[in-house]
Amino acid sequence: MKRQLKVWTALIVIMISSLALSSGKVDAMSIQEKATWLWDTSLIMDDQEKILLFLEHNDVNKVYLQIDQGIASDDYKHFISNASDKGIRIYALDGAASWVSAEGSRSQDELFNWLHTYNENSTESEQFSGIHLDVEPYLNSGWNLHQAQTIESYQTLIMKASEKASQLQLTLEVDMPFWFDEVPYYNEFGKGLLADWVIDHVDSVTIMAYRDAAKDIITIVEHEIAYASTMNKSIVIGVETGASEEGVNITFYDNGEAFMNEQLILVQQHFSNNDAFHGVAIHYVENWMTMRP
Repeated sequence: MKRQLKVWTALIVIMISSLALSSGKVDAMSIQEKATWLWDTSLIMDDQEKILLFLEHNDVNKVYLQIDQGIASDDYKHFISNASDKGIRIYALDGAASWVSAEGSRSQDELFNWLHTYNENSTESEQFSGIHLDVEPYLNSGWNLHQAQTIESYQTLIMKASEKASQLQLTLEVDMPFWFDEVPYYNEFGKGLLADWVIDHVDSVTIMAYRDAAKDIITIVEHEIAYASTMNKSIVIGVETGASEEGVNITFYDNGEAFMNEQLILVQQHFSNNDAFHGVAIHYVENWMTMRP
């Protein structure tokens, strides 16, 4: 009887997976987080209803929203409140490669000061759920000229952001390329691999695992998932949907949405028993909305 029950259970699991694959959709219940980036902040004013309908239809429950301080706080409040009604959490997104330069700390201070003022003057349903930084220090000229110094500046930035996020009682997340596990550091922060250090000092990491096949995505994030598991931290796996000149295997742009969702299901299934895996993120909503089926 027990053996029969196991067989039936296995068949049900296979049937559910097959249905998900054939529909080309990722079940939000089977993935803890399904996130996306929203870079064009004007869309929350001009196309808010369209954006929210798309997010809801695609089971998105988390959005990294670019902060444009030129947009009125009331527009953010309206969008966040409406998103909250749909079970979607909004994280304040900001950062630039210039932030690791000497003058870059000013931009970081401006973000946190703005967030403090905003959340202080907002109701709970209008507030940001956390902070999501996209700094990418390797795009700064200092990375090639003075890599060790630039890495240390980046670590200083993360430490400062962590302290300020804690003061605001907000979680801190960062975007990180998959290859930071090949970048060593040896400075006042100790020594080791940069990927491990970043995971240690933030609440969650979204890995920019920009590949268009599940097997490749799995391979390039295995170190981070394994390390995060030992440190009780969370990892979200990000994929690309925009056109790219970096290589033929970087983005799902040419593959279409159904194929992308099939690959994401395979990634989710592979890491389903690992507590460090917290879901997927799709870069970015403006591209995603125009993908072919």
